[in-house]
Amino acid sequence: MLDRLSRRSVTATVLGALLCGALIGTPSAAAAASPTVTVPPAGSHGFPFLAAAEDLGSFGYTESEYFISGTATSYAKSGLWTSDGRWAVRASGSAAYKSRLLVRRPADPAAFNGTVVVEWLNVSGQLDLSPDYWFEREELLREGYAWVGVSAQAVGVNGGRGEIKGLKGWDPARYGSLVHPGDAFAYDIFSQAGQALRTPNGPDPLGGLPVRTLLADGESQSAGFMTTYVNAVQPVSRVYDGFMVHSNSAVAAPISGRLADTLLMPNPSRIRTDLSVPTFVVLTETDVPGAAAARQPDTDSVVHWELAGTAHGDQWAFDLGNPTVQKSAGAAAPSPDCAAGSAPFNDGPGHWSMNAALRHLAGWARGGPRPPSGQPLSTVLRDAATGLATGGVRLPDVTVPTRTLTGSRDTTDSGVFCGLYGARDPWNGDADAWDRHDDGDPSDPSYPDTAEPVLSRLYPTHADYVNKVRTAAQTSVDAGYLLPEDAAAIVSAAQDSAIGS
Repeated sequence: MLDRLSRRSVTATVLGALLCGALIGTPSAAAAASPTVTVPPAGSHGFPFLAAAEDLGSFGYTESEYFISGTATSYAKSGLWTSDGRWAVRASGSAAYKSRLLVRRPADPAAFNGTVVVEWLNVSGQLDLSPDYWFEREELLREGYAWVGVSAQAVGVNGGRGEIKGLKGWDPARYGSLVHPGDAFAYDIFSQAGQALRTPNGPDPLGGLPVRTLLADGESQSAGFMTTYVNAVQPVSRVYDGFMVHSNSAVAAPISGRLADTLLMPNPSRIRTDLSVPTFVVLTETDVPGAAAARQPDTDSVVHWELAGTAHGDQWAFDLGNPTVQKSAGAAAPSPDCAAGSAPFNDGPGHWSMNAALRHLAGWARGGPRPPSGQPLSTVLRDAATGLATGGVRLPDVTVPTRTLTGSRDTTDSGVFCGLYGARDPWNGDADAWDRHDDGDPSDPSYPDTAEPVLSRLYPTHADYVNKVRTAAQTSVDAGYLLPEDAAAIVSAAQDSAIGS
C-alpha cells in the first residue's frame, strides 16, 4: 500500500506549482520529486539491456545503470487544450514505481562538457531502443556529453507482444524488482529521472560530474510524448533546460492512458511558444507528410528543421543500433523486415544534421544564439532530374548528389517498420532508363519514370566533384546546418571516392 503522506506530498507539490501560477519557470526551481537511486544487481546476463555493443572505453567513456524509485504522479487535462500547446494539467493520481537509467559518461571528469542529454527511450518495437543516441553518437562522444536513457514507458519495463519480454522478462534476476504503473505516470517518471541527475538521492548516476545543462530528447513515438511533456509537464516540473523533439507527428501523445484522451488530443498539436527554455523540432523527409499540419513560425523559443534526403530511420542508425539490439534482444530484436530485393535503406545526411542540431540546442539552452531557421520541405514537388525532395535543410548529399535519397519506399510485402527507413537508389553512371517507383510510393505521381542522371556528365573529373562537395559543405557550415568537423569528414569521403575518376 502507498504511503498516504508521500502521496499527499507529491500531489501537493504539483498542485502548488499550478495554483501559484508557475506555468513558466526555470529548472533551478524544479518542482519534481527526487527519487531514490540504487545500483541494480548483476543479474543473469551481467550487463544492462541496451548495453553498447562497441567498446565505449576506446572513446574515453564508461557505461553504468541505476534504478530510480519513488511515487509518481499522473496528470489530467485542466481546461480546454487547443493547438497552441498552452496546456494546463492537474494531478490526478499517484503510484509507486521503480525504473532504470542507462548512463554513458566521460570516464575523465575533465572531458565532460557540462551537458547531459536525457533520452526518453523509444518503445515502438515493444522494447527499449535509443534512436537518438545512434543519430547523435558522434557529437555526443567527441564533445564530452553525458547521455542517459530513461525507461519511461510501461512496455519497456513490463514487456510487449510475443517473444519481446521487456526488462523484467529479459533478466528477472536484474530487473524483477522494477514496477511500472502505466504510461499515465511516464511523464513524472521522466521528470524524476532528470531530478535524480541534478540532486541524486543515493549513488550519483553521473559519478559527481557537475551538471550545467540538462537536455530532454525523444525520437519518433518518444517525440510525441516529448511534445506533450514540453507543452503540459515542463511548466509544472521545470526540470529540463531544453528539448529535442525529433520526428514527431502532427498530434502529440495523450496525457493519460484513457481512450477518450487519445481521441481528443488537439490536431494539430503545436509547441507552446511561451516557455523560457528552448525547443528544437527536427523532422526527416519521412515525417513531413504526417507532421506538416503542425508547422508554426519559428520564435525565440521554438525552431524547426525539415531535412531533405533523410529518413525516420536510416542506414546510419541501423548500422549503429542493430549490434546493440542484437546483443540484448537476440532473435526477439525488432527488424525493419523489408522484402527481399527491395531498395537499400536511405543513407542520407540525417546524422550530420542531428549533430549540428544538438550542438545548437546545447548552446541555446545556455543562453547562446538561437539556431538558424530551416526552410519548409516539399516531398511532393521533387526535382525532376534527381528525384530529390525540394526545399528544407540541404546538406552536400542533396546539393551535390550521387544517388536518389527518399524518406519513403515501396513497402509491398514488407514489415510495418520497413517504410520508416526510406530508400536510396545509386546512380550507376549510365543513361539506362530507370523507374523511380522502385524507391518511392508507386501510387505517388511525383515519382515519374525517367532516366537517372549520368555521374560523368555531372562531375567530369574527380577534382570537379571534390571541389563541388567542398564548396557545398562550407556553404552548409556557414549557414549553421553542418558542423566543421562533419564538413571535413564529408570532403574526405569525397576525396576517397571514385566519382569523376
